[in-house]
Amino acid sequence: MLLDPVPPTRDRGDVDVPRTVDDALAAVRTWSDDLVPGAGGTARLWELLGTLAASDLAVARAVEPHLDARAILGQAAVRPTVARDDATWGVYAAEGPGVRLDAVEDDDGWRLRGVKPWCSLADRLDAALVTAHLPDGGRGLFAVALRGSGVTRGDEPWAARGLVEIPSTSVRFDDVPAEPVGAPGWYLTRPGFWWGGIGVAACWYGGAVGLARRLHAGVRGKDAALLHAHLGAVDEGLQSARRALAEAAALVDAGTLDAEAGRLLAKRVRATVARVCEDVLTRVGHALGPAPLALEPEHAKRVADLQVYVRQHHAERDDASLGAALAASGEAPW
Repeated sequence: MLLDPVPPTRDRGDVDVPRTVDDALAAVRTWSDDLVPGAGGTARLWELLGTLAASDLAVARAVEPHLDARAILGQAAVRPTVARDDATWGVYAAEGPGVRLDAVEDDDGWRLRGVKPWCSLADRLDAALVTAHLPDGGRGLFAVALRGSGVTRGDEPWAARGLVEIPSTSVRFDDVPAEPVGAPGWYLTRPGFWWGGIGVAACWYGGAVGLARRLHAGVRGKDAALLHAHLGAVDEGLQSARRALAEAAALVDAGTLDAEAGRLLAKRVRATVARVCEDVLTRVGHALGPAPLALEPEHAKRVADLQVYVRQHHAERDDASLGAALAASGEAPW
């Protein structure tokens, strides 16, 4: 099994590769619902995400949550009425200090009240799956339309130089109708929660592949041992990340992992890929120097996009979480 993104000069064959975020949001409306993890095509899904990211990380960043949302709806066997079948979707599950989103139920059904942080593309998507606090203290997942009354996007500035096409702001929901997706707590406890996290890592991997291709082109015809050393180390890292993703895809499709095993798998794969991405960023910068960053918009964008995107891995905090889970398991896993 291979997880090698198709070069950005070619399409995958089964899905055309969009070149811009606008093209991506238009294209996903027509994509089939079989691009889901755990149904035998996990490698195909993650290869697609890697291919999109190798071409443009912002495109992958726009597509990944839409595909994740469609997978979640399929796992829950739900077809929400808040949006059309060809809607574009986001997934908003982050929490933040000083803000809170509550779900309340009355005779007319469920409604959302409050503020949700980190809502990417909220001004351009049709609908979203949103986590909200329940009256009993738990959390539930809800489908909600983003273009109706009562939905107000925040005006927080996007200061980052990376993923500028994917601004992420808060969204206020003022008594907005919503439809529950799954039972209370289901979203966070299902194994599929972790498959989505590995899909994000596939995007990181694709972004690193894009940078590695620029490095490879930059050392052609040169015999400097230092440049060759960087290229060799980058290849070694990317192959490690590729093998981790390929093994994870096979395990996901085997259907034998429970939620805890899935959690450990996702944390390991994400840590492996994130570390490789950080090494690729460093080595490509050291090998090529400042000129591509200053003079090549495509390369500079790839670097900035990956630097922002890979920070969805929380570095030592995620390593500590993995270590705590292993320590609590009783037996060493090796």
